[in-house]
Amino acid sequence: MAIVHVPSRAAETAATVLITAGVVFLALLTLYLVGFDQGAISRSGMFLHELMHDGRHLLGVPCH
Repeated sequence: MAIVHVPSRAAETAATVLITAGVVFLALLTLYLVGFDQGAISRSGMFLHELMHDGRHLLGVPCH
């Protein structure tokens, strides 16, 4: 008689939940930076601010 090992799905489910949470967090962070930041976090000069400004126009978010 053979012993059959069926792996638990708990590890796969936990990994899926962690990956999904990470993707959602990064999406919300990107949405904040592009849509609502208005230069508060972009301390690297005007390049990043202008990039985000163009992103707001592209997404149709009012920025001024």
